[in-house]
Amino acid sequence: MTSPLFSLAGRVALITGGNGGIGRSIALGFKAHGATVVVTGRNPDKNAAIAAELGDGHAVIELDVRDEQAVDQAVADIVARFGSLDILVNNAGIARRVAVLEMSTEDWNAVLETHLTGSFFCARAAAKAMVAGGRGGKIINIGSMYSLLGPPNLVNYAAAKTGMVGLTRGLGVELGEHNIQVNALLPGWHKTDLNRALLDGPLGDEIRHKTPARRLGTPDDLAGAAIFLASSASDFVTATTVVVDGGYSVTDRRWEE
Repeated sequence: MTSPLFSLAGRVALITGGNGGIGRSIALGFKAHGATVVVTGRNPDKNAAIAAELGDGHAVIELDVRDEQAVDQAVADIVARFGSLDILVNNAGIARRVAVLEMSTEDWNAVLETHLTGSFFCARAAAKAMVAGGRGGKIINIGSMYSLLGPPNLVNYAAAKTGMVGLTRGLGVELGEHNIQVNALLPGWHKTDLNRALLDGPLGDEIRHKTPARRLGTPDDLAGAAIFLASSASDFVTATTVVVDGGYSVTDRRWEE
């Protein structure tokens, strides 16, 4: 039985990019804790798979978060169908690994627009719906350990994810009077379909040696933290970040097995 403190019963949650990886785990965790879940994604096959996992009473919609009008319409449709929007998880994102000296303006814009501008569009639309609903809400932005660190060949990603922290702080301060809490999760190295090939090689071994938890993360490691930030357990937590990286970002040494 879910503790009332962490129950999401009666709440409607929107998870962008929720058809795989971290977003999928959060979506399924929210469902298990009683939420009505709406997932967005752009891949039809992955959308169909998560729709089957969620089952009846939930929804999966195709959405490009960079499309301002489409975001506004999606939020309006969710409220019309389910009666409210109580939780938003800004998870949609892409990565383009290019050295800065070779990075095109298109590579820069695509990453910033998907992560940061898309999250702003979704947060603005969701916040309007939450204010109109009169019972507050939760916005959870998915940042990264690269909100804190400087990665090679990913200056666009690091800038976008650092911007997510600033977006979180600004939204949290401004929306607090409406009983809307805004926080960010900063994942570390969590093995997903997107990075599995990378982490199955020497890099994965090196990361394990530098992580106090002595393992890589999984998408499910994010679900518990997201449930906390989506539930009434976090009603006095806002405009802050929760790092979920097994201690990777603060360690100063490498452990040998």
